Amino acid sequence: MQVKFTKMQGAGNDFVVLDATRTPLQLTREQLRHLGDRRFGVGADQILVVEPARSADADFGYRIFNNTGDEVEHCGNGARCFVRFVHDQGLTTKPTVTVDTVNNRLQLHLQPDGRVTVDMNKPVFDLARVPFDATGLQPRPQGGFELWPLELAEGRQVQVAVLSMGNPHAVQRVADVGETPVAELGPLVEQHARFPRKVNAGFLQVLDRGQVALRVYERDAGETLACGTGACAAVVAGIRLGWLDRKVDVQARGGLLTIEWAGDDAHVLMTGPAETVYQGEIEL
Repeated sequence: MQVKFTKMQGAGNDFVVLDATRTPLQLTREQLRHLGDRRFGVGADQILVVEPARSADADFGYRIFNNTGDEVEHCGNGARCFVRFVHDQGLTTKPTVTVDTVNNRLQLHLQPDGRVTVDMNKPVFDLARVPFDATGLQPRPQGGFELWPLELAEGRQVQVAVLSMGNPHAVQRVADVGETPVAELGPLVEQHARFPRKVNAGFLQVLDRGQVALRVYERDAGETLACGTGACAAVVAGIRLGWLDRKVDVQARGGLLTIEWAGDDAHVLMTGPAETVYQGEIEL
């Protein structure tokens, strides 16, 4: 089976993008894993599938798969690549497109300078919806939010802010992201029993009220060069905890993202780059 693909990246978070708007794609988990494999396939953090709209008031459907073949709910950097892809492929001429994911609806805006702004919807703070099991835990109030203690191996404990951006996030503040053992701590948080669907583990360094540095250990993908939903979660948490202003530049290892949140019931806006790397075909 020959499959055409486009390799894209947004702030170093890389994707294989597949067009299923004309011909449906029914790929198995093994085929998706092969696509995402950096040695035997194309290689990517996630595989994005562009599908026909599922409702009359949407422009496209949008499915996201980790390179393990598992479907996930959301990917902000992928959403930016999505809108660049549908424009570059001539699938739409609209500067703003509406897409339906497995559990959400997104507004994607292509800016004149080529960057993309994504309406990431409202953050979710209801612990049951994250989901996060807080049974028996006592949070530490901070600003207008709280930090939850997580017991890790060997008696270690970290304090995390818990929320969802359509997918679960646990954000902890660190003194220096460059010196933080993300490869060691990331899996311990990601697979913690308090998170029944696992969690994206964010490591946030506050540089000043409008600038942060961030590393994210993503569910089932490991550390990536950037994580759009992770950037949104980190900034929202930082705002509620009293550390940050309403507009923040997030320096990920792969590039710069700008996150804006007015608070309360406002939607989170993320702006950043999206670029095509190359196109090709692969036998699956």
